[in-house]
Amino acid sequence: MNESSSTSANWKQFVRECQQCRNCPLSESRRNVVIWRGAEQAPLMFIGEGPGAEEDEHGIPFIGAAGRLLDLLLTASGLEPDYFHICNIVKCRPPQNRVPTPEEAKACKPLLARQFRLVHPRIIVLLGATAYKYFTGNSDGISKIRGQWIEKNGYLIMPTFHPAYILRNNLERGKLWEDIGQVRMKMEELGYLQPLVHQPDMPQGRS
Repeated sequence: MNESSSTSANWKQFVRECQQCRNCPLSESRRNVVIWRGAEQAPLMFIGEGPGAEEDEHGIPFIGAAGRLLDLLLTASGLEPDYFHICNIVKCRPPQNRVPTPEEAKACKPLLARQFRLVHPRIIVLLGATAYKYFTGNSDGISKIRGQWIEKNGYLIMPTFHPAYILRNNLERGKLWEDIGQVRMKMEELGYLQPLVHQPDMPQGRS
């Protein structure tokens, strides 16, 4: 079996494990397990909080309003889906879109760890306070820590605002755009992307 076939088989097994997971009560209310979108292996990985209603319906993360805004900003910055992988701290929708509990995040942690081994990211973008807290174990406010690079376990980590927060607070859009720009520059420094000839302007709108 070549490397590509082996990777595909590993992903299929991982998806089955996620679909069969009953490690927390969220499995009882979900419609679909929401695992990832983007590239199966990528240098850049985005981690959000948890699926919403649209994601739960279709089984794909970040396809609602927040995801459309994220895609708008990523496309404008020249970050194409071939270069990134998107997932969440938990793979099942919390009722009423509430924040995942520590127990739910802990139950999903082994699956997320396995996902990391499959994706092999170098850069991790933590979208929002929940992802930052559960991934790093720190409780600093996201406004305080965003935009600052953190090195942990061989990863380069960038905490930033969740796009859902930007939908409610559009005046902060420039900060998320700035952080995405830092990620773009880091991708260039590491040789994953060629430098842009012209720096893009921040897009307006929501999608």
